[in-house]
Amino acid sequence: MTQPEHPQPTQQTTQQTGPAQRVIAGRYVVLEEIGRGGMGIVWLAEDSTIGRRVAIKELHLPDGVPPDERKVLEQRVLREARTAGRLNDPAVVTVYDVVQESGNTFIVMELIQAPTLSAIVNRQGALPQEAVARLAEQLLSGLEAAHAAGVVHRDVKPSNIMVLPNGRVKLTDFGIAQSTDDPRLTTSGVLVGSPSYIAPERLRGVEADAGSDLWALAASLFYAVEGHSPYERTSTAATMHAILNEVPYLTRCQGPLASVIMGLLNSTPQARLSAMQVRGLLAQATNTPAMGTQTVPAGYNGGTAMLPGAPPTHMNTSQNRPRRTGLLIAALVAVLLGGAAGGWFGGRALLAGEQPVDDAKGATMSYGPGGGTVEEFALSSGHCSAAQLRAGRSYPSGSNSDCASPHDFEVYDSDDFDTAASDYPGESYMRTYGEGLCAMVFRTSMLDGADRDTLSFATLYPTKQSWDEQADNDSSDGGDRSVYCVITNRDPNKQLDSQQFATS
Repeated sequence: MTQPEHPQPTQQTTQQTGPAQRVIAGRYVVLEEIGRGGMGIVWLAEDSTIGRRVAIKELHLPDGVPPDERKVLEQRVLREARTAGRLNDPAVVTVYDVVQESGNTFIVMELIQAPTLSAIVNRQGALPQEAVARLAEQLLSGLEAAHAAGVVHRDVKPSNIMVLPNGRVKLTDFGIAQSTDDPRLTTSGVLVGSPSYIAPERLRGVEADAGSDLWALAASLFYAVEGHSPYERTSTAATMHAILNEVPYLTRCQGPLASVIMGLLNSTPQARLSAMQVRGLLAQATNTPAMGTQTVPAGYNGGTAMLPGAPPTHMNTSQNRPRRTGLLIAALVAVLLGGAAGGWFGGRALLAGEQPVDDAKGATMSYGPGGGTVEEFALSSGHCSAAQLRAGRSYPSGSNSDCASPHDFEVYDSDDFDTAASDYPGESYMRTYGEGLCAMVFRTSMLDGADRDTLSFATLYPTKQSWDEQADNDSSDGGDRSVYCVITNRDPNKQLDSQQFATS
């Protein structure tokens, strides 16, 4: 049966064929209720004309809804039909017909007899990442089709994703979808969606768009691969606080899929992966290397690279630095360097795109012989200094001061590229990598007890000569390959009076 591009409402009269049977539009015989939500009831019905079973969504609003709002919601349901009617993708539930009769509105849809992703995970726990990657490819296709048609779903979540026995998925419930060409229904100011899957920018008052759909997709993928929502808490307020302020941690996922999830969960919309970049990563995810496998990115001769989502092979987790899992660092790098196509895996380089403006960002300086802005920097994570961080100065090992006393800066993180036989990846790369790492860690729970509005972070990265000398001397005294992240006060005339970051 060929469906019109924009299904039009059919005016009919509901017939009763018996005390317990209902017929809609003279052809759809209602059999039983199969679902109920805040905006409607879903009925199982049989199309007597064609002889197939269908799902019919009937608008059913709670009592007490004001007439004006009721009218808007009814328009939304009709728009759902028009929206789904112009979408042509296997991952989107097909709409067959729209019926208005006796003051009610019905949408006749493809019947999908399959559990939701939410039900599957609730029943059997977290899913294998290979299976989640395949689901992700299909869902991305459906969302791309919707976005290309000018439609934003606004409620992507596990309970709106149906998984068929053959592995196919269907994205359903476009009932609150926003059409970008229908301004009457986009300016109500009502925040629509499920709290655990509302993108942070929407909580800040920004209208939903394709990027917020992709964020919700990533949160749903996190749920599938981890077995729990990344942000769901015991109350709506706590959930929203988590979305705005917390960074989730992947424990069962690595490689390209981890890069997709963390790259889309970036709280800054401009820094998220694009749909095209996500598709490239997912193409690799079905052949993800084992955790810890080393790969070499194109254009980076020699050395080892990190699989986003896996413990980094180049990190030196010495005892005097804050304890933190390699998984967190990998996830942070996946987010920060997700601004361009590719990845630190699969033989493709992940290049940093332009980073959003950060008011807390301070100086970025090179250190070491061979033209470093700072002549020497050898203070480890957790160390503080009473000397101001300035170009031309040296900060040798042992020059640290008591963090409990007033001090000018402290080192809150470092990352040591300690692989012996690797070439310097270039000053531009080191600068961008360092700035991204320091910015992201600055926003994590490590500084939850500090007033970030009064703090600034600086980034230090090694010169090529410092990098090369470490390999030549094979000792801690012969050069350095570490990136250092430093906290200072935004007011250069003020000192820090206590240690600012958590060390455990």
